[in-house]
Amino acid sequence: MDETGTSLQTQESQSEEVSQDARVEMYMTFKSGDQYFGLKVQYVSEIIQFQVITAIPETEDFIKGLINLRGKVIPVIDVRLRFKQQQIEYNDRTCIIVLNVRSMLVGLIVEKIAEVVYIDERDILPPPKIGKNDRAQNQYVYGIGKVGDTVKLLLDPDKLLNDDATAVEQTKNTSDEEGEV
Repeated sequence: MDETGTSLQTQESQSEEVSQDARVEMYMTFKSGDQYFGLKVQYVSEIIQFQVITAIPETEDFIKGLINLRGKVIPVIDVRLRFKQQQIEYNDRTCIIVLNVRSMLVGLIVEKIAEVVYIDERDILPPPKIGKNDRAQNQYVYGIGKVGDTVKLLLDPDKLLNDDATAVEQTKNTSDEEGEV
């Protein structure tokens, strides 16, 4: 076989070895404040432009309300407020990441989408346990992903949405039932 065929076989066998040795996952990264966060792409249903949100009375401040996405009513959470960061005015870069977590669609308002990156599980470290303020945010972070010279805080969407998303879903279901009466 010629040199090209040999090098292709070598590359294929090396990539098989890498995939057997470690899992590599794709992450959608986005910016919130001065930090970059990542979510496994498997949870991301779609990314949409910011749109009109119907507020829900008597909910947490980070639960911005509900949107109608092609006939589906979806609760929306502002990530900045969820992490107790200062609220900013939404602009043309603000978008909503629609997640599918446990068969429930939920929107996350983010400042801007950064990129999709591959992170090897060997490059994911546990989050540090420093100070009280870090613990509040780190309850949603399951790992720190090293990407080149930067780090991304990897979010656990189930913990991020946990009880609060359920409360929004219950509020939505209650309002749906009342509308049927």
